[in-house]
Amino acid sequence: MNRKITAAVVGTAVLALSACGNGAASTTSGGGVQATSAATTGSAKDLSSVCPKTVVMQQDWQPEAEHSAMYQLVGPGYTIDTAKKRVTGPLVAGGVDTGVKVEVRAGGPSVGFQPVPALMYLDKSILIGAVSSDAAISGSVKQPTTAVVAPLNKSPQILMWDPKTYPDAKTIADVAKTGAVVVTAGDIIPALLMSKGMITKKQIDTGYEGTPARFVGDPKILQQGFISAEPYIYEHEVSAWKKPIGSQLLADIGYNIYPEAFSVRTDDVTKQSACLKKLVPILQQAQIDYLANPSPVNQLIVELVQKYNTGWTYSEGVATYAAESMAKYQIIANDPATGSLGGFDEKRVQEILDTFSPILKQGGASIKPGLKPADLVTNEFIDKSIKQS
Repeated sequence: MNRKITAAVVGTAVLALSACGNGAASTTSGGGVQATSAATTGSAKDLSSVCPKTVVMQQDWQPEAEHSAMYQLVGPGYTIDTAKKRVTGPLVAGGVDTGVKVEVRAGGPSVGFQPVPALMYLDKSILIGAVSSDAAISGSVKQPTTAVVAPLNKSPQILMWDPKTYPDAKTIADVAKTGAVVVTAGDIIPALLMSKGMITKKQIDTGYEGTPARFVGDPKILQQGFISAEPYIYEHEVSAWKKPIGSQLLADIGYNIYPEAFSVRTDDVTKQSACLKKLVPILQQAQIDYLANPSPVNQLIVELVQKYNTGWTYSEGVATYAAESMAKYQIIANDPATGSLGGFDEKRVQEILDTFSPILKQGGASIKPGLKPADLVTNEFIDKSIKQS
């Protein structure tokens, strides 16, 4: 999950070649999701005749359990490129080798913090990108993308507080009304809170750097985090804290985006339709398969973090907690409108447009005139029979 939420314009970007230079790669023969058979020619899991030889997927941040649906596809014998921060292996679906490879690329500092839509238009080999709804709206003029699968049904973003400082607080609103400073890494969250009358301008601090130092040193603040990470990290891994935090999901108060939806360049909805018809149900099922047995993918994610060695840390404990919390808080869940894992609710997408378009415009984004839900999402390839039980 992209740890820095901003309302910046998604403009033309220049690929950070320094992050993609030549470097050593290591090969691992074990690990990954095991393949027990090869797909029968022409079957639903045979991608060899309809998809690229390597299905390239771009994430928006460094490896973590929220990205599990992509990493679930990486089969044994994968290769880790430690210079370019990507892993490549056979694309395996439910134990079946699909006949193509999958390459999952890390985002964030690995690509100079460039937005995923910009990367997708710079490098046309990228078929699938993890694009949150607000990023898709911001990129709608120059880098239009259309989401084809929602691996996460709602955002795991939270605001967190110290229960000792605010013993009676149950919600973000309870803490915000005290005048607490809201510390985030960007301006979308505070803009949303201001639009709802929950905070004033003087409470905004967009200087969050992603470390616990500020919260530990000033427990009166409200700080951004993730329900799938920070509660565990602060209680078990931050030596200067080592106690519970209080929190509430931002999804509860209107941050209703589809986070990191698996998206294609809008023209590819048609151009790659034969591939997407088979690939999308595989992506849907991959997220379900991960929750059923998260350990192999969690081990891969932790291995990638260690070998990429970017300064990002991610333990097996956090990964295990993330899987449990994403199920508990229904971050991974069926879409209520379609009843399927990965589907989209166009009414919800319209609400996202209504809420975030003004905020993004205020931040400088250029938004396509007349942008509508059908521009941003499609259920065309969703298999409605695939559900999380």
